[in-house]
Amino acid sequence: MSTHALPPSFDNTALAFQYKSDPELKKARFLFKVMSNPMLVQLGTRLTPWSIRMGLPVKGLIRSTIFSQFIGGETLEQTIPVAAKLGSFQVKVILDYGVEGKQGEHFYDQARDEFVRVIDFAATQPNIPFISIKLTGLARFELLEELHRKMVVINKPLLERYELALNQLSPALLNEWGRVCSRMEKICFHATAKKIAVALDAEETWIQEPLDALCAIMMELCNKKSPFVYNTYQLYRTDRLEFLQAMQQLASSRGYISGAKLVRGAYMEKERKRATQLGYTSPINPNKEATDKLYNSALRFCIQHINHFGIVVASHNEQSCLLAFNLLIEQGLPSNHPHIHWSQLYGMSDNITFNLAAAGCSVSKYLPFGPIEDVVPYLMRRAQENTSVKGQTGRELGLIQKELVRRAHSA
Repeated sequence: MSTHALPPSFDNTALAFQYKSDPELKKARFLFKVMSNPMLVQLGTRLTPWSIRMGLPVKGLIRSTIFSQFIGGETLEQTIPVAAKLGSFQVKVILDYGVEGKQGEHFYDQARDEFVRVIDFAATQPNIPFISIKLTGLARFELLEELHRKMVVINKPLLERYELALNQLSPALLNEWGRVCSRMEKICFHATAKKIAVALDAEETWIQEPLDALCAIMMELCNKKSPFVYNTYQLYRTDRLEFLQAMQQLASSRGYISGAKLVRGAYMEKERKRATQLGYTSPINPNKEATDKLYNSALRFCIQHINHFGIVVASHNEQSCLLAFNLLIEQGLPSNHPHIHWSQLYGMSDNITFNLAAAGCSVSKYLPFGPIEDVVPYLMRRAQENTSVKGQTGRELGLIQKELVRRAHSA
């Protein structure tokens, strides 16, 4: 292992876009320009899902534009050249089977089997150390909601809340939850055997409790020597730093390594709206500054306890990514320490990803795949996100333009 004393520069566009040709870069510029227009995005996010439901011939257009920017392929096999290309620049991949919103036991079993197939595939590839899963792909939303409701009113530590809440479920719901646990076990045990890590996505606050409990149980079973199961902490939540610290204490007392994927959060508007409608205090930080402060505090805590944590710095924030790098250097730790990993979404923040990779960090692209009709919800979120986060879109456009000018001058 080598310690890289020089931090990466996220303004180096030659490194950031080295994997894109001129036409690919110009297409990306066009897409981000479109996404910076709220009216166009609003129209597109309404018309696209409707067009697909109606069977209109729009898949070709989607495939050649927003799909190719943010998605690795329609099938697992189609991700191979994308992963290989990223790998040639020392960038790894977190695979995500991007199917959302399908309900029913048959679909949950199907999703479980697909996740197992993704694990088997990842184990054959040199640069796919992680897969990402969503519990809502394996369990009925209303069941998670019911269990959460029962847990959240019990003033006990997490696993005690979980046990007491399970005792209150009807036999039918208990059986249904047993099937969810079985699916989760199969995925996590299989991943551990294949030495592939599983990152469990965070969900809405009103279904998060059973997810946290199940993830803690899986971590205790799978993370004895190395972190293979990771929970996701949304640091736009006011309570997550405290919860992260409690999870570290639990892991330490029970003799396993806690897996922590740190994100800012994905459901801010939905969370605030629900809190207002139902008359409870919003669980979300009042502003970006408070979220940034909590995120960086969580990062510091994890790196201070790096022997007890597997950490994924899942962030598009340059300051946070640089902070993680500098904290390692301050502690005399290598930038490629086996317990820390950075990750950004495929199609975004290449300036962070590729410059971290060049600085010797373990870094990946979060790479969803799936049929166009199934990944549309994910694509619509990316479009909306790039409209609402004005600074991010402007930053992407500025960097792309800077690189195109640099290439023109050096031609």
